Amino acid sequence: REYYYVNMGGGHHINKEAIPKANQDIEALKDAKIPIAWRDTCGHLLIKLNKCRRQTFYSPNECTHDRHTFEECEYNAYLQRVEAKKFIDQAIEKQKSEALLAES
Repeated sequence: REYYYVNMGGGHHINKEAIPKANQDIEALKDAKIPIAWRDTCGHLLIKLNKCRRQTFYSPNECTHDRHTFEECEYNAYLQRVEAKKFIDQAIEKQKSEALLAES
C-alpha cells in the first residue's frame, strides 16, 4: 500500500526503492549476516548498504544514496505503523461506542 505518501507533503518525491516490503528473502538476510533485530520490512536495503559500507571501510562520504534510501524506507515503515495504529484505535472506539449503545 502506498497510502502513507499522501500525508508526507512538502513536495516530497517518491523513491520507489524506499518502499517497505513485507516479504523479505530470509535466506539473503541470513547470508548477509543481518542481525535479527534489523530484519524488518527494510532489511533488503540494508544488505546493499552494508556491502557498500564494508567496501568503503565505513567512509562517511560514501554510500550516501544507499543510506538515505534505507532511512527513508524506515520512515515510510514508521508511517505505515502509525496509520495501522489509527485504524486499530478507530475500531476499538467503534466497539466501545457500540457496546455502550447496546447497554442502554
